[in-house]
Parts: sequence; structure tokens; C-alpha cells
Amino acid sequence: MDSSASPSPAEAYAAARRRSDHPQLARFAAELAFDFDDFQVRGCEALEDGHGVLVCAPTGAGKTVVGEFAVHLALSEGRKCFYTTPIKALSNQKYADLVERHGADAVGLLTGDTAINGNAQVVVMTTEVLRNMLYAGSAALDELGYVVMDEVHYLADRFRGAVWEEVILHLPEYVRVVGLSATVSNAEEFGEWLVAVRGDTAVVVDEHRPVPLWQHMMVGNRLMDLFVGEEHGDEPKINRQLLRRVEELARMHAPAAFGGGRGKRGRDRGKPRMPRFRPPSRVDVIDRLDRAALLPAITFIFSRAGCDAAVGQCVHAGVRLNNPEEIAEVRRIVDERTADLPESDLAVLGYWEWRDGLEHGVAAHHAGLLPAFKETVEELFVRGLVKVVFATETLALGINMPARTVVLERLVKYNGEAHVDLTPGEYTQLTGRAGRRGIDVEGHAVVLWQPGVDPRHVGGLASTRTYPLKSSFRPGYNMAINLVGQFGAEAARELLEQSFAQFQADRAVVGTAKRIERNKDALAGYAEAVSGDFDELLEYVALRKKVSDREKYLAKQNSQHRRAETARSLEKLRKGDVILVPSGRRSGLAVVIDPGVDPLHEPRPVVVTEDRWSGTLSAADFPSAVEALGRVKLPRHVELRSPKVRRDIASSLRNTGIEKPSGQRKRSGANDDAELAELRQRMRSHPVHGMADREASLRWVERYQRLQGETQQLERKVAATTHSLARSFDRICALLTERAYLERDGSAATDDGDAETDADRVTEDGMMLARIYSESDLLAAECVRRHVWHGLSAPELAAVVSSLVYEARRDAMAEPKLPQGAVSTAWQETVTVWSELTEDERRHRLDRTREPDAGFAWPVYRWARGESLERVLTTSEANGQELTAGDFVRWSRQVIDLLDQLRVVLGKEHPVGGAAAKAVKALRRGVVAAGEV
Repeated sequence: MDSSASPSPAEAYAAARRRSDHPQLARFAAELAFDFDDFQVRGCEALEDGHGVLVCAPTGAGKTVVGEFAVHLALSEGRKCFYTTPIKALSNQKYADLVERHGADAVGLLTGDTAINGNAQVVVMTTEVLRNMLYAGSAALDELGYVVMDEVHYLADRFRGAVWEEVILHLPEYVRVVGLSATVSNAEEFGEWLVAVRGDTAVVVDEHRPVPLWQHMMVGNRLMDLFVGEEHGDEPKINRQLLRRVEELARMHAPAAFGGGRGKRGRDRGKPRMPRFRPPSRVDVIDRLDRAALLPAITFIFSRAGCDAAVGQCVHAGVRLNNPEEIAEVRRIVDERTADLPESDLAVLGYWEWRDGLEHGVAAHHAGLLPAFKETVEELFVRGLVKVVFATETLALGINMPARTVVLERLVKYNGEAHVDLTPGEYTQLTGRAGRRGIDVEGHAVVLWQPGVDPRHVGGLASTRTYPLKSSFRPGYNMAINLVGQFGAEAARELLEQSFAQFQADRAVVGTAKRIERNKDALAGYAEAVSGDFDELLEYVALRKKVSDREKYLAKQNSQHRRAETARSLEKLRKGDVILVPSGRRSGLAVVIDPGVDPLHEPRPVVVTEDRWSGTLSAADFPSAVEALGRVKLPRHVELRSPKVRRDIASSLRNTGIEKPSGQRKRSGANDDAELAELRQRMRSHPVHGMADREASLRWVERYQRLQGETQQLERKVAATTHSLARSFDRICALLTERAYLERDGSAATDDGDAETDADRVTEDGMMLARIYSESDLLAAECVRRHVWHGLSAPELAAVVSSLVYEARRDAMAEPKLPQGAVSTAWQETVTVWSELTEDERRHRLDRTREPDAGFAWPVYRWARGESLERVLTTSEANGQELTAGDFVRWSRQVIDLLDQLRVVLGKEHPVGGAAAKAVKALRRGVVAAGEV
């Protein structure tokens, strides 16, 4: 909308009508300095009209305006609004935005390790915090009117997605939910589910990017458009000039993987060596973008070390993107943001190199950075004081850090197990950062070309628009305990049936169910197509199959018996025996040179035949048992490689006068089997056997049976899909009942044989489990209950507990080392408990609990003992473990989170609870505590 143009009379009337119908929206819009897009207006109007809202729009389109309007409505109505986000960094960012607008007294923040003004009217929190409040029945839920779920498409996340569905299902009916999602192709399906479980919900979908995105490829130092025809609204086509340039370079250069060298052992000697293609350096790329006024830029490099190295390359090459005034502002913000960091730790943190890069206007952004460093980079980039960021893909998740340009160095990333191509969804998510609303007229995505990269493939990634949202929801131990405690098992089952996961599973069944109905109609048609009694035809087909099966069985049995009998006869042969080879190229008389008896395998005698052939025979060469027909005297040592020896043996064989027996011994077989004879007699006497059109009718019956088998398979598939979550819940409850976390009042059998638990009472141990929120929740509860961690000091407990939260990167191969003594013993006992638990999980057909990982035990043990950060990190490096300061802080905070839960659940008087309290205090210092409130 062009705010400088005068509105038409119709537009003026519509605006006046809107103000009168939606006065709160009019007040809210008046406070902002920009005009709303149509989807923002529709979302806000639906919210003021009393509906829940799902808004799906591209990254940077301004979805949060609808979420902020929910905050406005809550404040104007005197009710509460919870604003949930998937990650702490986004919560911190949103908290700062809302405080700036509504003041510190009105806004609070809860992120697990941070609590500011938690009883405020508006509270920003991570989604897990709200889930825990719902299970605990927190008083903070009183007067709650609105819940904003930012980045609600996170419910597809394999590890954390279930939390979003838990919150949506558990929120009271009167709370209006505002879901803000990236563009997904099944938004209507997700909206239908929200209507089913939350009531009236408006779905607002907008696929228009407010800032157009132009796609480019950098070929050498030339920046070329990927598509042509976009500017005229035509269907975009790959730029032919780009294709010609790429083909030309591909002919002139060897692929990077081959390096342009000679082949092995000089196979390519004499051929002209092709030079290896060298893509532009990162410094050259920055210079090219700077000259084209395309900074600030984010360059995605799928490697932490690669991001850090890129910053070093730019600094050493003399890249300077900030003027003196900007450098002074960078220094001020850095000093303010890092004031809490201990001065003694700055060197080991790489502080001075990091700061030098920021002053030059370049920075790295990845999960291995210290939180304070990451947050500083984010602020400086948003302020325009960092012009280039080298980032891993984690930057694309949630953080509001758009750029004018996004650069992709490669279209392949390492996923921890293999190098895989980027998906269209990942490409769109990464390039979606390009184009700052209200700043840039257009955004730009640049892919660096190298041999092997086809512009058509890039075009496919850039033009695909199908990104379905798929639920990852599944019940777990903590969820099951809380559901039973709050609702009872039966009501909990019904709640699980309402999940988006089950909703999608049931919808997937719809097409299969229709196919089953079509098959049943066809089956009825087949039955009508035959002449004669259909049931009699089915009987006859069944009889004929029994005859066929019996004949096959007897043939197989006879073959096995014959082979065994033949093998036994071969074992009896001795050197010099004359035998008959009944058939094949070697048929005739043969003399045994070596019986070839092997106690582990069938005998394989070595023979010489009448025609002087020498070789090995086996049971397969004889249809029946072998008998010695006579003997030939042989020397003690027979040299079969000598033609003369073979000739002499063959001559002796022919001169023995032994005659070849005629005919074969009669063997018992199918004709002697009474059961087969009786089946054949029943088949011949069956009414269908004499039908004139028997075979034609039987062909319809065979089609009927094939289709019936397919239909039954489809029906089994439907049965396995429907009620799948409830069955999984029942299996979890059965295991928890076995281990006395639940008490069973009675039981019944479900259709598929699973135990349907009526365990409506949570035991005392179950109440402990209900308050442990961890991927390894049941393992933690078992270790506490079985006194595995009793008697450990604070550092020792921190070391062992770390194994339940830490997970080494999949490319890390270092063998974890453990402090000896109590830690090693407790660790072994923890692994034993885990092993017993996974065996029970296998028996109950449940997902296995992840194996404890002791890779973080030594670092957290040393830190809890009070050792310096430098010693902790350098010792880890000496032990072959790659542990950055950012990783150390992140994992330490996760250990603190679980220890703090144990402290609260068990109390300080409990041996483990008391040690946990001391461990939390010992760990929460220095860089680990920096930035926490």
C-alpha cells in the first residue's frame, strides 16, 4: 500500500468502517508507523472478533504484528497474554521489543534459566515453560486470555515438536490461540485441526513476500540472474546466458573433486591437464557484493570451523567495512554486552580476535559461540554495524536477523552421517533471510557456482513451493504420567486422539478407506461374474491349492531325503571304488581317487573317469544313493596333474570288465502318499470338477482372491494407523505400571492384544517422574529411586547427570573419559539401569531411551570443582574432545536445568536433592552465569 497516495472514496469508506467495527485495531494501528498488509488486517480483525487465528506467511512478512495485537488486546481488556517462542534467544529478543513498547512493569520473561517479572500481565516464555505450567496447574494461568505461539511450525521438530501440541490441547477453551507459522502447503489442514480442538479459528494465509527476492548465481566474479522473465510477471525460466557461461567454464575446468591432476599410474599421460576451477575467494565475494550495494549479507557455511576461518581470512586480507564512527559504536556495544565476562577468561574465549572481526564489520554466528558473543553479533548486525556474517543454518531458525543478500557457498551439507543435498524447504528457509522490510526494495539470493552445480537444479530449489507441516507428536513417559494424573487413562486416550499427529494419520487413512470400498465393490462384481455356485468354486480352488501344496511339499521332502541319502552313501566310498556317474558330461564309470570326506560338509569325492577326466563330484551329481560296483588297485600316491597317470587309470578302469547297471531303483514319491491320494480323490469328485466352463469361472475366483488379499492388507494398514497414539500410550502406561509409577485398578484387552490400562492413580514415584522434564526422564527417575546417585558429591553428581543430557556431535569420535572412583561406579550403574530399561522398552514395543553419553563428564566435573575455564577447555582438547566455549556454556546450562529439577522435586534434605542444589551453585559461575538473571 502506498501511504503517499490519496485513498479513493471506496478505500476511505472501508477504512472508516473498519475503525468503527474494530476500534482496538484502529488504536493499535495508529501507534505504528506503517500501513498494514491485507493479511495482517485480516488476522487482527479475526482476533478482535473473538476468533483464534492461524497466520501463515513468509519469513519477514510481518506475522508478529498479529501476535503483538494479541498483547494489545490483553492489556486493554485487563487479561494476561503469554507470548511463546521455540528458543531462548528469540524469547529474549521479543522480551526486549515488548519492554520497549509497553514498559518493564507490564512485561515479564521466563526461559527456564531466566525469570524476570513472571507475574506480569504479558510474559514472554519458551513453549516448554508454558507446557510445564499447564501440567503443574500454575496460578499464573489465572486470567489468561491469549497465547501467541510464534514459529508454531516447530511442532514438526523431531525432538521438541510434541510440546506445541501438548500446549494447544491443554489450554483452557476460553484462551484464544494465535499461531504464527512460516508458509506451509497444508495450512488449511492445520487450521482444520485447530478448529476441531480449539473451536472457531480463522486461517489467514499469505504467500506474497513483502520484499521481492531475486535469485542469482556468481560464476567466477560475474553475478548473473538465475531466472529471466520474472520482472514481467512471466513464468520464470533459467537464464540462457547463465547456462552458456556455465557450460563454457565446465568444459575448461576439471571438477573440484578431481583437482585437475593426472590419473592413477599415468593413465591420462599425454592428455592436456585441465586447470582446477577456483571459485572466488570470500574476500572477492564481499568486494563484489559491496560494489553492487548488496551488503549487509549472510553467507551460509555448513561448518562452525568454516565460519570462524572465513572471519579470519577477511581480517587478515584487510577487509574493512566500518568507518571510525562505526568502530567506536561497535566497541561501546561490545563492552556493554560482555561486561559480565571474567577478564581472566577473555583470552581462552578468543575475545580479542572476535572483537577485531566485529570492528572490521565481519562476524561468525553458530551454535558453538558463547551466548554473549552470539547476542552481540545479532544486535550489531541489526544495527548495521556488522556488514557480513558467516553462519551455519541455525541462524535461519527464528532469530530476527534479515540481510539484503544471502549467499550460499554450497548446496550440500553434512548432516552428521553423510553429505546430503539441501532440500527446497531448507533452501527457501535460508534464502528467506534476504530482504529487510522497510529498508530494502528487494532481497537477493546468491549461489556460488562451481563445476557440478547445475543452474537448473538451483532453479528447482528456488521455485518449489510445497512444504507440508507434519506432526512429530508422540506420547512419552512424563507426558503419560501427567495425563493420567490430570485426566485419568481413558480421558487421556481421548485427548491423544485429538492430536494433530492422529488427525493427520486419520486423514491419510481416508484415501485408503476409499480404496478398500472400491475393492469391495469389485469383489462383489467378481462374485456375480461366475456361473455356478460361488462358494463351491471357492471350495474347489481351496482343494486344488491343497493338492498343489502337498505335491510341492512331497517333492521338496523327497529331494531333501534323496540328497541326504546320497550324501551318506558318498561317505562310505573308499579309494579305488568304481562308481557310476549316471548323467551329465561326465556320465559313465569313474574310480574314486580321494573320498573327500569333510566332517562339516557333504563329501566331495575326487574321481577319474573312463575318458581320462579328473575332478570333484558332489551329491548333486547323483539322483540316488551311490554304490561301489567294484575296485581298482591304485598306487599310494596318485599324481593327477600327470596326463600319463590319468591315462593309465582310465585304461585300468576300462579293463576291469565292470558293466554299467541298467535302470534306476524305484523310489517312493507322490504316488505313494495317502494324503495326496485322498485330496486328489476329493477334487475329482467335487461338483465343480465336471463343470463345462470350469477354468473360465476359476479365473474370476483367482482374481477375487488376489483382490481380497490386497484388501485385507489395506485393512490391516488402516487398523495399525487409527488409534495408533492411544495404543502407544497404553504400552507406556503398562511399562510404568510394571515399574510402580502408576497403579492399575483393573485391565481389559484391546483388539490388538495390547493391555489397556485403567491405571488412574499416580504413585509417589510417579509424582517425581511427572516433574522431571528431560529426554531421559524415566532413566533419571529410576536412578534416583534405585539410589544409583546417592552419596555423590556435587561435582560427581554433575558429571554423572551430564550423561543424560549431553549428546556428542555425530562427527565426534573421541572416546569419553571419566573421573575414577565414585563417578565411574555411578556411571556404570546408570548404564546398567539404562540397559534394563531398554530391554523393557523392547518388550513393550516402545522407542528406546537414548544411551547415556559421558562425553561431557570431565569438563563439567572440573568446572563444578572450581577449575578455570582455560583448564577445562584445554584439558578437553588434550583429551581429543572438540569443545568450544559456547558448547561448554550450552551443555552446562542444560546440566544445571536437570539438576535444578532434581533439587526442586527431591528437596535439599534428600541425598540427591541436596547434592543437586550444591552442584547448581557450583556450576552457575563465570561464563556459565554471564547473561543470566
